[in-house]
Amino acid sequence: MDRVRQGRPGFRRRFGAVLAVGAASALAVTALAAPAQSADATRAGAAADVQADVNVAKNAGFESDLSDWTCASNSGAAVTSPVHGGAKALKATPSGQNHAECSQLVKVKPNSTYKLSSWVQGGYAYLGARGTGTTDVSTWTPGTSAWQQLSTSFTTGANTTSVTVYTHGWYGQSAYFVDDVNVFGPDGGGGTDPVEIPAVPTGLKAGATTAKSVDLSWTPSSTATGYTVYRDGAKVASTSGASTTVTGLAPETTYDFQVSASNAAGESAKSAAVSVRTPKDDGGNDGGTVPKHALTGYWQNFNNGATVQKLRDVSSQYDIIAVSFADATTTPGQITFNLDPAVGYTSVADFKADIAAKKAAGKSVILSVGGEKGTISVNSDASATAFANSAYALMQEYGFNGVDIDLENGLNPTYMTKALRQLAAKAGPKLVLTMAPQTIDMQSTSGGYFQTALNVKDILTVVNMQYYNSGSMLGCDGKVYSQGSVDFLTALACIQLEGGLDASQVGIGVPASPRGAGSGYVSPTIVNNALDCLARGTGCGQFKPSKTYPGLRGAMTWSTNWDATAGSAWSNAVGPKVHSLP
Repeated sequence: MDRVRQGRPGFRRRFGAVLAVGAASALAVTALAAPAQSADATRAGAAADVQADVNVAKNAGFESDLSDWTCASNSGAAVTSPVHGGAKALKATPSGQNHAECSQLVKVKPNSTYKLSSWVQGGYAYLGARGTGTTDVSTWTPGTSAWQQLSTSFTTGANTTSVTVYTHGWYGQSAYFVDDVNVFGPDGGGGTDPVEIPAVPTGLKAGATTAKSVDLSWTPSSTATGYTVYRDGAKVASTSGASTTVTGLAPETTYDFQVSASNAAGESAKSAAVSVRTPKDDGGNDGGTVPKHALTGYWQNFNNGATVQKLRDVSSQYDIIAVSFADATTTPGQITFNLDPAVGYTSVADFKADIAAKKAAGKSVILSVGGEKGTISVNSDASATAFANSAYALMQEYGFNGVDIDLENGLNPTYMTKALRQLAAKAGPKLVLTMAPQTIDMQSTSGGYFQTALNVKDILTVVNMQYYNSGSMLGCDGKVYSQGSVDFLTALACIQLEGGLDASQVGIGVPASPRGAGSGYVSPTIVNNALDCLARGTGCGQFKPSKTYPGLRGAMTWSTNWDATAGSAWSNAVGPKVHSLP
């Protein structure tokens, strides 16, 4: 959310249309990889697989610097940190009109299928293959502070003996890093070492455990491209990273978990088991006092030209009031809250009394973390713990029901997940946990924000994506939709609804007035049409979902102050619609 009236930095609006082109490929690879074959099935044909399935890329881990690779305009270099595997990785830096492409010509066999993948970190990163003789492919990911894997596949033409594989960043964005590039398929004559089944993962351990879920982590296997988690011998999860959260557990029950590693050659044996017993269910997370269909509004703890309000003045239409914003401290991950004198409170006690009164009226008051200029960073175990401890301390001090994650400068899904689970363990099942990602953050399940939402799905109340300040974007049908239309709202919500979030965890976030954002304001009528389209199948534009989502949580606005400036027209129109959803 904007701490000032102006829109977000211009590059997001400028990127809206151009990112849509790459996002089409990203949507095609958002689903988690299917579990690998069983070890027994793999071993049955192990000899043939090992002989036929090789990585035809050379110097795939950049251990020999840029040998076999060509980087445009000397934009790339081998670095020793950060690395995903081995001692080195590629760092490439876009500049001007150069998007820092690094490529390699690999030898392939005609009429053959190859699996292309790499690990990336940093700015916007693309991975692709051209000159395939059939359909060239590419995939991409938004900027991320953690390593994540990109993957796709291609088939060579009848006369194709070489293909260019490449990676690049994006204009005006920060440097990106690449490691462990794999082009698995038949040897095209270039020769390489056969792919071997990875070693059995070690160090499996359980982390935060609730009545219905458990966090698991393990030491990664160096050649693994994926992992399969087993519960009492049955497959329950697949992941590309060395941690996951298993949900759907029963309270007061003991489970044994194991994990295996896999790559193109097959699946390893299962790890040693770790035993976990879930605690008693003390009521389950029901989102605190949040109703089935809820209206969320952000309350400004500053004066930027919108109506200055006290919490007591916020319209009763709002079910969740997000106090904006928490502030960072000098300790990484730690947050604090400073009441701005500009909002008119004579004392902090008066502010706390307003929170208590709103809660007594059945409302949830939460603390929003971040905003456009927020600098909170959670990227280590220590900062995750600092975040959880400080957020819980503020909940106790002020009476907040929970927190809202509105980090608009990237987040680390691994450590933010740990932070939120630690907070949930302290706060209990009534914790209200909301998120307000930007539009680009929810275009693909491979993005860090989307991953975080899925990681904490069992304790998540609602994701109110910001459908503004973005320009045109892709919908779940792969078509580009213009910001400000009913199709923009419904087709982009569909990505979340079909990407793993429950309907009760999806809300539509829009500005309360034209002055509330740089772009993307839509009238309450369009918002209500979108709600009807998603929940009832009526009021749709050109895009109509394949099914309805009557459990849709509702809508959100920035902000209650801008709403008040416009005579509460937004909340008076959208609030009754939200509360009358089926």
